[in-house]
Amino acid sequence: MPHLNLNRSQKVNKSELIQAIADEAELSKRAAAEFVNAFVSVVTQELKDGNDVTLVGFGTFHAAQSAECQGRNPKTGEPLTIAARKTPKFRPGKALKDAVNG
Repeated sequence: MPHLNLNRSQKVNKSELIQAIADEAELSKRAAAEFVNAFVSVVTQELKDGNDVTLVGFGTFHAAQSAECQGRNPKTGEPLTIAARKTPKFRPGKALKDAVNG
């Protein structure tokens, strides 16, 4: 399995992820990029439609609903209403948790 050796921060950006997928699956970089873009697009659309996306052993992408609430403008202190919204979330699966901690 390819391992990304990063000399800078401990973050993997999209192009590094695409390269790692291309290497792991023995795909062209273009095919790997199409896969990553399609995956993001499908997960995004499913969450917008109110569906969860579960990859057994890896985890579940879901949208959590937050209720309308009251807040304050930090500059003026004036009260304001924060609209209800959906926030995308990820719940890792047991196999992913075990792999990260093992």
